[in-house]
Amino acid sequence: MNKRLDGRDEVILDPDLPIIDAHHHLFDHPQMRYMYEEFREDAEAGHNIVASVFIEAKSFLRPDGPEVLRPLGEIEFANGVAAMAASGAYGGLRACAGIVGFADFRLGDDVGWLLDRAMAAAPDRLRGMRQIIMEHDSDAPYRYFFTGRPPSGTYHHPKFRDGVRQLAQRGLIFEATGFHGQLPDIAAIADAFPDMTVILNHMTIVMGLDMSAEQRADLFRDWREKLTDIARRPNVQCKIGGFGLPFWGLGLEGREDAIGYEELAEAWRPMVETAIELFGPDRCMMESNFPPDARTCGYVPLWNAFKHITRDCSASERAALFHDTAARTYRLDLPSSTPGR
Repeated sequence: MNKRLDGRDEVILDPDLPIIDAHHHLFDHPQMRYMYEEFREDAEAGHNIVASVFIEAKSFLRPDGPEVLRPLGEIEFANGVAAMAASGAYGGLRACAGIVGFADFRLGDDVGWLLDRAMAAAPDRLRGMRQIIMEHDSDAPYRYFFTGRPPSGTYHHPKFRDGVRQLAQRGLIFEATGFHGQLPDIAAIADAFPDMTVILNHMTIVMGLDMSAEQRADLFRDWREKLTDIARRPNVQCKIGGFGLPFWGLGLEGREDAIGYEELAEAWRPMVETAIELFGPDRCMMESNFPPDARTCGYVPLWNAFKHITRDCSASERAALFHDTAARTYRLDLPSSTPGR
């Protein structure tokens, strides 16, 4: 179910608040198309989205050549979109101002070959690499994956840390996407490379599918404990979002009606407030995770919900959450007039 356009008639809360969408994708899969045109349509629907960070989805990979270099295709594609946006020909939105590509760290030191080529292909925008490492002991979550089931045992692969070391040596970011059970493994990576920035995508996800409310409550407590532990590491930051994914067990993705921001805010508030409490606004950034989160809601109510949840934060805290942390972390080269319309 794609509810991407739902909620376009909502009143925009705090319409002048500058937002960097810290996590979105562009792809053309058989299940869903979401390219620059669709992202612009969402970003220009009312909220003040001034820039965005492109995150890999293993799309537009090179069809041949060395396996380690095939992700260059997606990085080149994203850099081309970013160049279009930066031209100003399509308005002020700086889409894909930061780029996070894909790397298979199990290839060890060979990842350095990819990183050097990627940095040359997008020298002004490449900021990090991601490999989805979402492992669970049931098959329940994997029916929702566009790109197939991720490999298992990745964090403990004998060459994995050699690959991550190549990333750290180049000052690039490690984007960590996983279920919350992988938090100790992510913490170990943060400890092994203390000078490398590690970003938790979607706060890591509590996999609550096919569970009772009581079971999900137990999982939430375990997630909070593990998140509390990893938050003690100063090189770890947290993206807040991903709640439109079905994995959390909220059940909203099955609704036929459009879901407004107040109902979204009520469901998402415990997780959002937990992340802000543990990491602080200066280590948190807000993300749409579109289009995957369009399974649950539209782009307009998603940002309204985040604004509603954080309405009691100070102006400086909100600036950090919605703009400043992402701009600083991804070293975005934005026009000086970017904040505000």
